[in-house]
Amino acid sequence: MKHTISVLVENKFGVLARIAGLFSARGYNISSLAVSETLDPDTSYMTIVVEAEDEKILEQIKKQLNKLIDIITIVDFTKKEHVDRELILVKVSYSSKDKAKIEAITHKYVAKIIKHKEDAAIIEMVGEQAQIKGFLEELANFGIKELARTGRLAIGF
Repeated sequence: MKHTISVLVENKFGVLARIAGLFSARGYNISSLAVSETLDPDTSYMTIVVEAEDEKILEQIKKQLNKLIDIITIVDFTKKEHVDRELILVKVSYSSKDKAKIEAITHKYVAKIIKHKEDAAIIEMVGEQAQIKGFLEELANFGIKELARTGRLAIGF
């Protein structure tokens, strides 16, 4: 089962490397990681999605994280009300004959064509993973040339 946790950390050199090292040393795979500075430039907010088969593994991960000096707080969103989203940029084949179809798909998924040329378009979309999956499946009919994803972001409600 995938678990989403947020970690507020001191914004210092090497903190991300120590956290990633903690996960890899114990054989835990990070399936998504997003990090950014907060309103306070001395702290950063991490959203980490990790595969943990049971609660004991997740508790062990949180205990190990708490041992790191630069950790301020850890929140496990598994059983808490929260909102999570992911951002994608996708480059698709684009022609005048497909323009109306692609625009209909972007409208359906509240996505936006942010740049296009004669043969390609770059589309931006923000949504839940299930929405993104559906969006990409529909765009696959036009030929996806490239895809960039942020990883999941989450915040408690």
